[in-house]
Amino acid sequence: QVQLVESGGGLVQAGGSLRLSCAVSGRPGSRYFMGWFRQPPGKEREYVAAITPTGGITAYADSVKGRFTISRDNAKNTVYLQMNSLKPEDTAVYYCAAQSRGYLYSNPSSYDYWGQGTQVTVSS
Repeated sequence: QVQLVESGGGLVQAGGSLRLSCAVSGRPGSRYFMGWFRQPPGKEREYVAAITPTGGITAYADSVKGRFTISRDNAKNTVYLQMNSLKPEDTAVYYCAAQSRGYLYSNPSSYDYWGQGTQVTVSS
């Protein structure tokens, strides 16, 4: 089993920055493709970004490309999401997720393990 715990959410003004962290435990995080997803109020969960086990390849949703950066430190078993130039529409509960299917999937159903989520609120 893999346990994921997100942290770093909070309230920030539009244009500001936050860095989310996802701590991986139970099994070495370096085995897994990791993804960040978010669920805005009243909407379905949506893909944000994904990263390969070594961190060498990343992918992003068009809505966050150029503003968000996903990274990982396998020595610390932690995955990060640096969010810059935040907009009110980025307000959501952010989740990290893990899977070992061997591809940078953007579909939430392709991920096997999920964290509990962390709230990000961007005020205008």
